[in-house]
Amino acid sequence: MTALRILALIAGVTSACDVLPRPGDTQGVQQAGRWEQHGRILVEPDPRFTIVELRVDTNVAERHDVLLARFDFDPSAALGDEYSLTVALDLGDARRRSAEHRYSLGDSIPAWGTVACLCRPLRPDSVRGTYVMQTRGMRQIAGRIDATLYFTAWDDSSKHATYRLRQRIHGIRP
Repeated sequence: MTALRILALIAGVTSACDVLPRPGDTQGVQQAGRWEQHGRILVEPDPRFTIVELRVDTNVAERHDVLLARFDFDPSAALGDEYSLTVALDLGDARRRSAEHRYSLGDSIPAWGTVACLCRPLRPDSVRGTYVMQTRGMRQIAGRIDATLYFTAWDDSSKHATYRLRQRIHGIRP
């Protein structure tokens, strides 16, 4: 097999799997990704500690797919600017979702997000953008998220912050 054919094969396989970043992608590293087929997202604010916990409740009898993922960011070599975004997507029945179709976050797919950073405590407001499911197998679901996460300061409702998340997202069934 010639070198040109090998390169073409590698390019075809990697483009189908979407493992390489695209221009404009954020530089987060996905550290966790959980996909549950019988779950629901629980959003539990605790104003005493100025936190909001996102978690998956698996006590659901009917089919209901949810995806919970965490991305870590370190934008510079300086200390103190690192942050983590946790995103929860309520996909409904993922079998009824079309591959390569752009779904609106917040409208057709309910979504939540939290941020952990060395910044003033932030309360989540909303997640807006799109989600595209690329593959759904027996144990893994993968797609792309292009979203903006909106937050408000716990102690001052006039202070707002936004974070971008534009990259591949995946979840593994336990």
